[in-house]
Amino acid sequence: MFEGLSDKLERSFKVLKGHGHISEVNVAETLKEVRRALLDADVSFKIAKQFTETVKEKALGQKILTSVSPGQLMVKIVHDELAQLMGPESAEVNLKGSPSIILIAGLQGSGKTTFSAKLANFLKSKKGRNPILVAGDVYRPAAINQLKVLGEQVNVKVYTEEDNKDPVKIAKKGIEHAKEYGHNVVIIDTAGRLAIDEEMMNEITAIKKEVNPQETLFVVDSMTGQDAVNTAKAFNDRLDYEGVVLTKLDGDTRGGAALSIKAIVNKPIKFVGIGEKMDAIDQFHPNRMADRILGMGDIVSLVEKAQEQFDAEEARNLQRKIAKNQFNFDDFLKQIKQIKKMGNVKDLMGMIPGVGKAIKNMDIDDDAFKGIEAIIYSMTPEERNDPKILNGSRRRRIAVGSGTDIQEVNQLIKQFAETQKMMKMMTGGRGKNLMRAMSNMKNVPGR
Repeated sequence: MFEGLSDKLERSFKVLKGHGHISEVNVAETLKEVRRALLDADVSFKIAKQFTETVKEKALGQKILTSVSPGQLMVKIVHDELAQLMGPESAEVNLKGSPSIILIAGLQGSGKTTFSAKLANFLKSKKGRNPILVAGDVYRPAAINQLKVLGEQVNVKVYTEEDNKDPVKIAKKGIEHAKEYGHNVVIIDTAGRLAIDEEMMNEITAIKKEVNPQETLFVVDSMTGQDAVNTAKAFNDRLDYEGVVLTKLDGDTRGGAALSIKAIVNKPIKFVGIGEKMDAIDQFHPNRMADRILGMGDIVSLVEKAQEQFDAEEARNLQRKIAKNQFNFDDFLKQIKQIKKMGNVKDLMGMIPGVGKAIKNMDIDDDAFKGIEAIIYSMTPEERNDPKILNGSRRRRIAVGSGTDIQEVNQLIKQFAETQKMMKMMTGGRGKNLMRAMSNMKNVPGR
């Protein structure tokens, strides 16, 4: 995500390296590179120009503290302006109303149907809601079936009327059905349409007028760059929607849409799609995105993802086992499974400050734990529970059974023994305080 832009911005700040102060000359040189980086990321010339002028004005008005270098100060100013450009604050989805009605609009192929199911899953699993999906795309033959399949995946009811070709009536009946059966959120998926198609634009306008949604979300493929921004404006002129959803952000190295869209339509980005899985959407936080663009990681999002997999009772049981030196390979497997549930391994590592830059050219597969799991699964229950009995013949059998070599088995057992020692140390003195702090992480605010 944003790798190209991050690299170019990093190079631009190097212009100030070694300078003891900020001057109009070295700021101009730095901002020339910043502007070029933004243009390469498909940010419009007007926004790029305004952005660099604002940064220049703030940079030249700053006094350099002895503990801060000019380069560090420039990074801070650019960071704050990036967050301001994209936000400046995160915007929650409006769930007022009984039921709450959310209308999904966008271009053909932007990912509306998939996002609708992801949103339903998000509201069900993270907001405790009981959503229903309404299949309002009457033009694409596979659309209704696609929504049904996705609804089954996330265990959310899908309302359909396959013989009805009037999306306005379908939407209204879907809302009536929701009220009757106790669904407190209605998500209406609609057909993709072009802003130049007057008939289709009249249709989505009519749907909005009839159902009076609390939220109308415009879904746009971030891979389309500046075209996405132009389309967002055309739709907003007709629909006056409440928020934007950027899909496929994980595949976009430019990021111009994320940087420009708020400035053009003056509507917040509310969600971003970051993968194909049904849990691969995030609420959009401008400040955190600015962190990631500038290679600072995103530790708050990482903590939140960890909290989602956090089981307080299981954590207490694990702590007791560690204290008694009973942490075994089955416990190790559970920890691996929790990490895998958090999402893409490389993306997770990229959230750790300083790590993203180090691993950007590394090929870290989602199956990074596959070999470790194969070795552990090749052990008997007795061996997993008591690794001390793993002698030479047992290790050779495990290597054959897991399709690995004896060196890999030996390395895992050695690393596991070191992990046990470290965990044992953590249960004493300062370690207890650390684990207690980790147990209280649920009380940390989201931002």
